[in-house]
Amino acid sequence: MGDPETLSGGNGLKRQLVESLFRQKKPVFHVWFQFLLLMCLALVVLCYTLFTSSLPWESFSLSEHYGRLLNQTNQAHLLPAYRVHPKHKVKLSETTKSPTVPPTGTQYHQAYAPNYHFIMDNTEVCKNKTPFLVLLVPVAPNNVAARDAIRQTWAKNSLVQGEIVLTLFMLGLSGGADVEQVQEKLKLENLQHHDLIQSNFMDTYLNLTIKTMVIMDWLATHCPTAAYAMKVDSDMFLNIDNLVIMLKKPGIPKLNYLTGMLMWNRPVLRSKNSKWYVPKELFPDPTYPTYTLGMGYIFSSDLPGKFVNVSKSITPFNIEDAYIGMCMKKLGLAPKSPPDPSQFKAYNSRYDRCEYSKIITYILGSSEELVKYWTDLKKPGPPC
Repeated sequence: MGDPETLSGGNGLKRQLVESLFRQKKPVFHVWFQFLLLMCLALVVLCYTLFTSSLPWESFSLSEHYGRLLNQTNQAHLLPAYRVHPKHKVKLSETTKSPTVPPTGTQYHQAYAPNYHFIMDNTEVCKNKTPFLVLLVPVAPNNVAARDAIRQTWAKNSLVQGEIVLTLFMLGLSGGADVEQVQEKLKLENLQHHDLIQSNFMDTYLNLTIKTMVIMDWLATHCPTAAYAMKVDSDMFLNIDNLVIMLKKPGIPKLNYLTGMLMWNRPVLRSKNSKWYVPKELFPDPTYPTYTLGMGYIFSSDLPGKFVNVSKSITPFNIEDAYIGMCMKKLGLAPKSPPDPSQFKAYNSRYDRCEYSKIITYILGSSEELVKYWTDLKKPGPPC
């Protein structure tokens, strides 16, 4: 088109010629102008989308964030960066890929366990014997120290108080460049101990709800004949003898039974700085329904299948023990207080042999503490 300053300073003939050409090309100019305007608008939208997707998660709705994160972690095992063997890959359903809620608006699939599959399993453990109690321990793939400490202590004997007790470890997939080496080590560990179960979700803190529901799915599918099961964290001191004694007491329900350290009227934390932050979009109520603290809770064998089925109608959020409480509420059930609530303790300030001989749970600081305390508890002589 030329420089505007040149146009304003030229002679009259040149000015008339340019204006004449401009009038002739005006329709064409309008078409190109509209095209460029649309292109600019599209570019602005694209830049805005890229910019917002790179913002910290606090700057947008956690409902969108958690759905997006779950969607990413659900499918992260498909990315070349994780270099998972092709036989471990799975094509997730279209509903699983939805970042928040499928079109029906009534079913939620991020925490629906059948959307995942097991890549390492020990399905025969409940076929060869009918356990009274199955302990499922969620643990990180690379946390061998915790698994070994548990094997040396409360998982050492499969016969407790005359009852068969099985202990299994639930793992997801590890991220990072060394995933193949981690998988090979896990295979060797499982060949030695036959107690690992691994599913193809990414093993992250935000996926604890998925991990818990996969535990429930495994129990419902592969071990429905057990009388009871327990989800127990890997950093726990578990007095397994006292637990079996409790479950064998007269009057302990065999159906619809969930017990542990009960949490009543616990407020939902809305501070984005909190590790346990849950936004209103995921959980609108100000308080959680009554639930059992996630360090360790016991349930009858009929509940895992019910939890899996009802999970499709509950918005997933990352507080796994409160999520189980929501499952109970949706089923029209409620957790029950244990016969002696004082046996379920969280943290302790010091080790006391007499105290540890009476309790069922305590949270510990390390695997070394577990081995040390257990060894002392089991030494000859009365503990009190």
